[in-house]
Amino acid sequence: MLARGYAKPADLTLPSAYVSSGCHALLVMAVLLLVSACSSDGDNPEDPTANWSAQKLYEEARAEMLKRDFFDAVEYYEKLDARYPYGAYAQQVKLDLAYCYYKTEQPELALEAADRFIKLYPLHEGVDYAYYLKGLVHFKRDKSIFELLMPQDPSQRDVQPAREAFESFALLLRMFPETKYADDARQRMVYLRNRIAANELHVARYYLTRGAYVAVANRAKHIVETYPRTPVVPEAMELMVKAYRMLNMDQLADDSLRVLAANYPDHPATRSATEFQISGN
Repeated sequence: MLARGYAKPADLTLPSAYVSSGCHALLVMAVLLLVSACSSDGDNPEDPTANWSAQKLYEEARAEMLKRDFFDAVEYYEKLDARYPYGAYAQQVKLDLAYCYYKTEQPELALEAADRFIKLYPLHEGVDYAYYLKGLVHFKRDKSIFELLMPQDPSQRDVQPAREAFESFALLLRMFPETKYADDARQRMVYLRNRIAANELHVARYYLTRGAYVAVANRAKHIVETYPRTPVVPEAMELMVKAYRMLNMDQLADDSLRVLAANYPDHPATRSATEFQISGN
């Protein structure tokens, strides 16, 4: 607006379109400056944590985690990690965040956070827990939401998560044999080993129904040699006897039955293999 009594010179008159676009540009700049001013220094009037210190964020995150409010804990930890990535709490935050992702059913984020911690702080006193947590994540993934809703025979499920869990726990024990998580890791590995062997047996039985006797014999032999102390070994040897007999490999069938009877004389698999041989099938 011109001051009263001041007339704009005729030669300075601008085209109306230019005046309109110029005013629009000034308006956009004013809005951007206003938004920038409101958001400067992380000051978000809708975020009550905007002006919290690193200590305040950490204390709140830790409190929520201890109360088992893991989703709220994740929110605080993520803000703390983003705002103070190299602060005094940086290391502990990354480890706690990995745990909270695990507890909130976010396995990919949990694995990513654990791997990042291992990479950044390989000599940290808590790095063994990061390895252990990776095993827990895979172990938990071994039981899908579908199994929780519709329980099924574990031997019929995909065993890739079980294998990854077993490998993670095995790596933990190789790198930190004296870790306080060793006993739990070993117990989980026993379960996982049995589970993987049971899946191998399930596959061998499927081959038997298809008449693929060479595949049956090879898979059953693999179970006996690779998982010798698992509960499914007698049944694997039973399949070896049957497969060799169907392949007319009588010497191998007799040897397998002899070993089966010597080690598991009262097992149902021994009786089944013996009856199969007697019947001449």
